Amino acid sequence: MVSSDSAISDGGEVVTPAEFRAAMADFASGVTVVTGLDAGDPVGFACQAFASVSLEPPLVVFCADHRSRSWPRIRRSGRFCVNVLGEHQTSLCERFGSSQGRKFDGAEWSLTRWGTPALPDVLMRVHADVNQVHPAGDHDLVVGRVLAVERIAEHRPMIFFRGGFGLGTAATATRRSGPPRQGVLSTRPTTSEA
Repeated sequence: MVSSDSAISDGGEVVTPAEFRAAMADFASGVTVVTGLDAGDPVGFACQAFASVSLEPPLVVFCADHRSRSWPRIRRSGRFCVNVLGEHQTSLCERFGSSQGRKFDGAEWSLTRWGTPALPDVLMRVHADVNQVHPAGDHDLVVGRVLAVERIAEHRPMIFFRGGFGLGTAATATRRSGPPRQGVLSTRPTTSEA
C-alpha cells in the first residue's frame, strides 16, 4: 500500500515528496501574491500555483497549503486579490513567501473598491470571490469567480524556476541559501506561506 505522501511512477516505483518537489522545480511559473482582508486586517501569501480556468464565466484557480495562516482568513472573508508580480519585485515576493513576521508591516498597499489589499506596481490584479474550495492532498484548490481585472504596469514577469528567480543562469544567481518552511521560494509543486 502506498501512503498519501507518495505516488507511483509508471515503472511501479514510489515517488517521494522530495523527488516530486525536485521534478516540479523544472516547471517555470509566474509568481503572485494572494491578498485579502479579514476583520479589517490585511493578509496575504506568495503563490506560484495560479491559473485561469474558464472564460465564461471568468474563473481562476490557486492552491493554498493547509498549514497556511493567511488562507483560512482569506477564505473566511470570501474575497481575494491576486497580484501578479514583476521580476523587479523579489523583495516583495520574499516578504509574502516567508512565514516570519507580519507581511504588511511597513509595506505599501491600498484598499481596492472590492475590499481587498492591492500591491503597487504589479503587472496585473485579479479580483475575485471564493467560488469553490476542493481539498487536494496537503493543499486546497481554490476556484475564484472573477469580479474584475486590472492591468497595472508593463514589466517583465517574475519567473520562478529551479529554486530561483529567472531562467538559466539568472535562477542560479538569485537562489536563496535556504527556502522558508513554505512559500514561493521553495521548490514545492504548489505554494503558499504559513
